[in-house]
Amino acid sequence: MTAVKERIMGAVTLMNNDTAEKFWKLIQNHYIISSKNWEDIEEAEPDEIDLLMLKEIESDPDCHEFISSDELMKELGF
Repeated sequence: MTAVKERIMGAVTLMNNDTAEKFWKLIQNHYIISSKNWEDIEEAEPDEIDLLMLKEIESDPDCHEFISSDELMKELGF
């Protein structure tokens, strides 16, 4: 463990529960994706590369074939 991580753990050990909870929420807000619904995800406009990939998908017939999960498992040998 690095010295920085040890200092963080030491600081958390000294915190009271309220302060530790605030610290945990700060970590969650900055480093952990807590979205559980598609509606919570911010929508972004596609860039040039995205548009090229979408165009390629539309014109590639292999991208329009789907198989069931059972068929996939058989194909993969599971």
